[in-house]
Amino acid sequence: MSRRRPPPAEGALETRTASARTVNNSPRVAPKSPSEALKPVAPPAPPPKARRRRRSPFVAMLSGLFTAALVLAGVVGAGIAMVSSQSKAPGPLASDRVLIIPKESGITEISDLLQREGLIEHPWAFRISALISGNWTKLKAGEYLFKARVSQADILEIIADGKAVEHAITIPEGLTSEQIVARLMDNDLLTGDINQAPREGAILPDTYKFQRGYPRQQIINRMAQDQRRILNDVWNRRPADLPIKTPQELVTLASIVEKETGRADERPRVAGVFINRLNRKMKLQSDPTIVYGLVGGKGTLGRPIQRNEITQSTPYNTYVIDGLPPGPIANPGRAAMEAVVNHSRTKDLYFVADGSGGHAFAETLEQHNRNVSRWRQVETQRRETNKPADTVDKVEPPPAPDSRTEAPGASRAAVDPASADATAAVGPQPGPAGVAGGSRIRAFDASEGTQRDPLLNRTYDLNSPKQIPAIKQP
Repeated sequence: MSRRRPPPAEGALETRTASARTVNNSPRVAPKSPSEALKPVAPPAPPPKARRRRRSPFVAMLSGLFTAALVLAGVVGAGIAMVSSQSKAPGPLASDRVLIIPKESGITEISDLLQREGLIEHPWAFRISALISGNWTKLKAGEYLFKARVSQADILEIIADGKAVEHAITIPEGLTSEQIVARLMDNDLLTGDINQAPREGAILPDTYKFQRGYPRQQIINRMAQDQRRILNDVWNRRPADLPIKTPQELVTLASIVEKETGRADERPRVAGVFINRLNRKMKLQSDPTIVYGLVGGKGTLGRPIQRNEITQSTPYNTYVIDGLPPGPIANPGRAAMEAVVNHSRTKDLYFVADGSGGHAFAETLEQHNRNVSRWRQVETQRRETNKPADTVDKVEPPPAPDSRTEAPGASRAAVDPASADATAAVGPQPGPAGVAGGSRIRAFDASEGTQRDPLLNRTYDLNSPKQIPAIKQP
């Protein structure tokens, strides 16, 4: 009789089942007995190692270059930081210095020049700074002012921006175009020729700034442009009753006013005298027009006006012609043009020097003669004290009061000479013989270079009123 095996325990069955599953997932066979199933299972063998690929020489070279580039970039960055720091530090220049950078100078020439002149210490550092900042090709020739201890960075910025030294030339009001051209030609900071002398009255006297080497013709062009702009502005503001028909006539009258007085406060009143004379059809009788009629653009006789020249017929002699001359006798400034359109509303018809650089004005010939007498006392006192005469570019008034009168359209037997440069008189004159009261008429001319030249004698720059000296009344 056979014996039956008892069934395996429940836990043993599960263990064997798990082992079977393990075996099924591996090349091992199922366990033959429960004891075999309880034996530990050996771990699976590791997978075979992948075969190592050989590194490409090209990739190795690139890796080496990249590493070298990183190292070089670090070194360059450190160098740039050091150069940048040094470029902002105060430089070696001990005192202010003006330096001229010649034309067509490259970065090498400029850096070497700066080192020779003591502005920088290391030219290579300056060149590196120029390269880093992008100003390598922007450096400009010119005349530059560098302050003491100026840094390399500031030097580079000044030259790259073209911040050159600005010079100035002052053209005084009342000069002729020929005289202005001569002044520009005498200035050795300017360059080039002037194609043609501008038309009289077509340029505006003023102070003009320029850099060394600026063309002279460009200065003339700027003066002409400013004159057109100012004249257009002044002309558009003229009063309706102004006896002036064109802008050119305005400039013409303004040029006479400019030559008649050097005082800003008197220009409107002097202009008013001439406006009143134009309205009454009286001759203007201005001495500067005599001079211009004789010498034109030269602007000065260099000697006194002679009696025969007062009556000499020229297109500009307002002792002979009626109304305004055919054109300006000088280049007036803006103030003189403004004075014409904003002239004083008076009844004045005469004026004479008052001895202080200004004028005494009069509505009647009687008042004017008293002013003439007073002016003569001033001249007498000056001669006694050896002071220079205050008569410039003038025909001197007659020695004694003249009781003659003049009406519009009167004959030349009674003429009214005008003053120029604030020193003589508008009033009656002696006859053609040139003698009055037994003495010959004296005349004076305010030519450039003389003792009374306002450009040389600064005390003659009368832009503010002066006290009239106390004089006994006749």
